[in-house]
Amino acid sequence: MTPLLAFVIGAVVGAIIGSFLANLIIRWPQGRSVVGGRSMCDHCGTALGPLDLIPLLSFAIRRGRCAHCRGGIHPLHIWVELGCAMIGGVALMLAPGWEGVGWAALGWGLLTLAVLDWRHFWLPDAITLPLVFLGMTLGVWTTDVTLMDRVIGAVTGYGALLTIALGYRAWRGREGLGLGDAKLLAAIGAWFGWQALPFVLLIASVVALLVVLFSTARGEQLSATTQVPLGTFLCIAAVPGFMLMRVLTQG
Repeated sequence: MTPLLAFVIGAVVGAIIGSFLANLIIRWPQGRSVVGGRSMCDHCGTALGPLDLIPLLSFAIRRGRCAHCRGGIHPLHIWVELGCAMIGGVALMLAPGWEGVGWAALGWGLLTLAVLDWRHFWLPDAITLPLVFLGMTLGVWTTDVTLMDRVIGAVTGYGALLTIALGYRAWRGREGLGLGDAKLLAAIGAWFGWQALPFVLLIASVVALLVVLFSTARGEQLSATTQVPLGTFLCIAAVPGFMLMRVLTQG
């Protein structure tokens, strides 16, 4: 299979998966079903036809609006579909076979969690825990991290943030860190091993600080109780943190 064909296949599969994940991100926090029944317009409730369900193309054909009521289609659809398409295409182009499938699956999971945490401060167990399992299984074909390092990474990632969360609660008398963040870091440890965790945390902290400084520069009021989506920054930092670790330890 040529790199171009691998990219096209990965991008098409990614766009299809992205269409489902966009619906999940929008509807799941609202308590709406994402698997049962036909897809329908969020504004008028009209069932969508085949021309409305083509990932990426439907948004362009309908110019971002429902064909029935002309209500605006949530832009999250196009961005998630495009993001998943790029993840799938690049993953299979650079690493055809199970290795590419692993990178794609990890990327799709991290993208979903990043958006959910950014929008709702929520990292559901239904995604983080399977991501831990995939790191222990599919991850074996994705990275050359030993199984023992994966196990230690998962335990260390969860234990580190759990300790911080419990310590903060005891010190301040309120929640400061969700356990979803701990489970997410466990998943990252399961994929990349314990050695990558310090680099992931460092990059996530730097990105979070830059976002906070940018928000402050824009005039947003921040306080000690302002929520910060740590999970989003961990998702952003996961792969770069692993790559940085490899460069510094093996370069």
